[in-house]
Amino acid sequence: MKKLVMFGAGNIGRGFFAQLFFESGYETVFIDINEAVVNELNRRKGYILEIIGGKAKKVEIKNVRAVDGKELSAVAQELKTADIAATAVGVNVLKNICPALAAGIRARADSGITLPLNIIIGENMINAGAFVHENVKELLEPEYHAYVESSVGFVETVLGRMIPVMPETLRKKDPLYIMVEEFCTLPVAKHGFKGDIPVIKNMIPGEHFLSFEERKLFIHNLGHAVCAYLGYLHKHEFIWQAVGDPIVKKYIKSAMNESGSAIIKKHNLPPEEVHNYIDDLLARFANKSLGDTVARVGKDPIRKLGPIDRLVGAARLVIEQGGVPDNIALGMAAVMFFNPQGDEAANKVQKVLKENGLGCVLENISGLKSKDVLFKMVEKKFELLKSNINGI
Repeated sequence: MKKLVMFGAGNIGRGFFAQLFFESGYETVFIDINEAVVNELNRRKGYILEIIGGKAKKVEIKNVRAVDGKELSAVAQELKTADIAATAVGVNVLKNICPALAAGIRARADSGITLPLNIIIGENMINAGAFVHENVKELLEPEYHAYVESSVGFVETVLGRMIPVMPETLRKKDPLYIMVEEFCTLPVAKHGFKGDIPVIKNMIPGEHFLSFEERKLFIHNLGHAVCAYLGYLHKHEFIWQAVGDPIVKKYIKSAMNESGSAIIKKHNLPPEEVHNYIDDLLARFANKSLGDTVARVGKDPIRKLGPIDRLVGAARLVIEQGGVPDNIALGMAAVMFFNPQGDEAANKVQKVLKENGLGCVLENISGLKSKDVLFKMVEKKFELLKSNINGI
């Protein structure tokens, strides 16, 4: 049986990658540092995945086991005999798994294995493949560099499946149980593969992959974020409530259209294709069965306000393409009022805002200068929201 080494046994690892590879005849070996999850996977060798929404059903995922990510030599041995690998650990953790990837590549090279190892980088990050490639190469001695170039593929993807955080009651009852939406397509960058591209259910190799990445980050993730921040302003608890609010939905769709128009222009895409993508996303956001909260989707606003992330990155793209990111700027301004209980990053934003003002947030978190057009736009939207927070 072929083997996938899956870094991350969380929502995306268990709720997306493992399903596709199981249904394609693979064993999945999860690499994770959560000892409880590792032990449970090894005890049960499987778990239940529930697809919610229109075509609801339960799927039993089998042929799985797990290795503690802190055991570097054990991880390297799994990679040594892997047919393919994937990551779903989160952007902030991605660099931390590079030593394990390097150790596995070193083990393959030392054993004379010429069969390529392709690593699918399942993170919300543009140029994630290049990032992992560079970091892994830095950790390897020069004599391994030629092997990396000839026998290791760093494959970028975009993750579209939405997976809500499991309620604590269900997690306690079964730490492996997971609920997902029906959408289950995995676009991958064709040029990233070395050797033959494996045939995996719902995996679609594509060219010109930057347009896929920008659509995901600057339309899907952008729209989700604006939905959360404006939804929070309007005191909605769930994403489906926010997108069901006609006032909020109008601004969400307008922000997505701003970015969508820029992406259409930049990549010469058919407008109907992008507009249909936006409409489909709005319908998926409205899925009550997901039970996704505005607090979860808006979580970690420091990262989401970053210079190249979903809000600022999208706004800059709109400006570059000659547009005006009016509604994206509104979404950025709404972040300044986002402060759900338990979100440490949101608390930090509030602290900086209170002590040093909006300009400090935009300069130090978003990388904007006071002379920037976007800086001035966000200032105006912020003042508008301060004077009439529910008047948008």
